[in-house]
Amino acid sequence: MNSMIIVWTALIFFIVGLLMFDLFVLHKNNNISNKKTARETAFWIIIALSQSLLIYLLFKNEWVDNPTGLTPKDAVMKYITGYLVELSLSVDNLFVIAMIFNSYKIPIQYQHKALFWGILGAIVFRGIMIAVGVVLFNQLSWIPYVFGGFLILTAFKMLYDELKDTHDDNVRETLGARLMRRYFNFSQNLDEDKFFTIQNGKKLATPLFAALILIEITDLMFAVDSIPAILAITQDALIVFCATIFATLGLRSMYFFLANMLEKFKYLKYSVFAILLYIGIKLILMHHYEIPEWLSLSVIIFSLTVGVIVSLAKQKNEMA
Repeated sequence: MNSMIIVWTALIFFIVGLLMFDLFVLHKNNNISNKKTARETAFWIIIALSQSLLIYLLFKNEWVDNPTGLTPKDAVMKYITGYLVELSLSVDNLFVIAMIFNSYKIPIQYQHKALFWGILGAIVFRGIMIAVGVVLFNQLSWIPYVFGGFLILTAFKMLYDELKDTHDDNVRETLGARLMRRYFNFSQNLDEDKFFTIQNGKKLATPLFAALILIEITDLMFAVDSIPAILAITQDALIVFCATIFATLGLRSMYFFLANMLEKFKYLKYSVFAILLYIGIKLILMHHYEIPEWLSLSVIIFSLTVGVIVSLAKQKNEMA
């Protein structure tokens, strides 16, 4: 028990340290460049993958509880698979974030601040949802069927929306935006990277604050999909938390890295559909048939690879 407390405490301090490093070192100014975002994306991926060694050592030396009886090798495999699941399911989130910033006309140099606080909120909310999800999986034997069916329905709804092109690009008129206007008075203009401004003696929320709230709301919606998806991989709380949080930490830099290329990879949405469908089926079968982790990892990598190749090929044909 003492070792578990030490591990969780050290993990939380490490994550807080990474966030402070990002805010006060990597982004002490608002300069954004393709080279810088590429380096930061590589940095967060290296940090995330390096946790595989930590996971291996923790399970090998029995420094953490191991309620599911994982070997160190299995624990690492589940962590990497879960991390890739979270990253792949974040693709749609990136498209929505881009729509939000575009709708509120937020310049790219001010977007990092909204994303930073948005990611911080996402970490807290996802931590709570992970804790609840693990308890549900451990206490209710039928919950995998519910989550599995939900993921399958979500996958087909995503496919339907994509084929019918029913996306609502005007996020200013979404339910979340209308609720915000009920509780806040908004300025029509930005005040640099401030969330609130003073106009005519009145304190008003800026469009940047509106973008932040909508990012938080959409992340919660995506978490409803992603948390059950990673719980289909493993119900070990430490692995689920690490995979989810380190994928979330890298989401911000990945957004800036891909911001100008999102349209190039539009077929990745079909990859996300395939991954959600596979994981939903895996959840429904988990009490009847144990699907090997190498197969899950292979399906995820194959789906993402096909999505990237088809997207690039389609763009090349359009430019020819």
